[in-house]
Amino acid sequence: MGLLARVVLGLVLLTGPSWGQSFPSRPITLVVAAAAGGTTDVLARFVAKAMSENLRQSVVVENVVGGGATVGTRRVVRAEPDGYSLIFGNMGSLAANLWLFPQLGFDPRQDLAPVGLVATVPMVLSVSNKSGVRDLAGFLAKLRASDKGVNFGHAGPGTTGHLATATFLHVTGTKATDIAYRGAGPAINDLLSGVIDAVIDQTVTMIPLHTGGSAKAIAVTAKARLAQLPDVPTFAEAGAPQFDLAVWNAIAAPAATPRPVLDRLEASLKLALADPDLRRRFADLAAELPEADQQGGEPLRRLIAADAERFGVIIKAVGLKAE
Repeated sequence: MGLLARVVLGLVLLTGPSWGQSFPSRPITLVVAAAAGGTTDVLARFVAKAMSENLRQSVVVENVVGGGATVGTRRVVRAEPDGYSLIFGNMGSLAANLWLFPQLGFDPRQDLAPVGLVATVPMVLSVSNKSGVRDLAGFLAKLRASDKGVNFGHAGPGTTGHLATATFLHVTGTKATDIAYRGAGPAINDLLSGVIDAVIDQTVTMIPLHTGGSAKAIAVTAKARLAQLPDVPTFAEAGAPQFDLAVWNAIAAPAATPRPVLDRLEASLKLALADPDLRRRFADLAAELPEADQQGGEPLRRLIAADAERFGVIIKAVGLKAE
């Protein structure tokens, strides 16, 4: 974003009664419905820092774990709609969970007010150094030969890792033993120790494992190889073009949040996404920021609606359940 646009956004945030001049007058809580250290948490903390600076008020990340992101999301749905409680979610918690949890008790399309898309992140399939696997072809061969003898871990029921694992096994016609953890961190710890054979998660958590040599990335969901992982092929290159799942991350507020407050939050997020330090950090993690016309609440509202429909079809086809 150009200098003029940043200046205009900065002035909007700091002036004008129509933009809720008194907001925010106290710290804002940004709920992350995932464990600390995972992709959602890492991205949220970068955004919270940038928003804190341009709002001149603290944006505090609070990790609320449980129920495949439903506990934290429900807290924000039921929070006072004053702009001081926000959810940092993704395509799982804001779209797919509608179908994964029949007793969810709320509809993200109706019960949340979109603030804006933050980033879209590719997913990486990594295997343990103790697995004996060197590439995707070898991994698929091992899956087909073992019939559930391969341990496939993910961050927990209803998470994007769970959705990605089930989708990958479905589209490749393979089977594995599904092992759910309470967050990406514990799953990765067991991957490194060789307790499990493989994990699919976002680049934010998986790039350091590969570059540090503690696990081996064998394929990535991207149109082209990532600059951060130049030696890792895309799934299409590696022989599984049917698997193509990237994760979008976003911020939302309770549905009845006043429009002036939402406008100020949207402007703050846009300004945060223009921050050079945030853009550099996101680029290092292969997190793709939304184009200008995809920022703000309305594009996110359309995305949530479209992906709720898309994942409804996928989840029914895969037979995925969150228990």
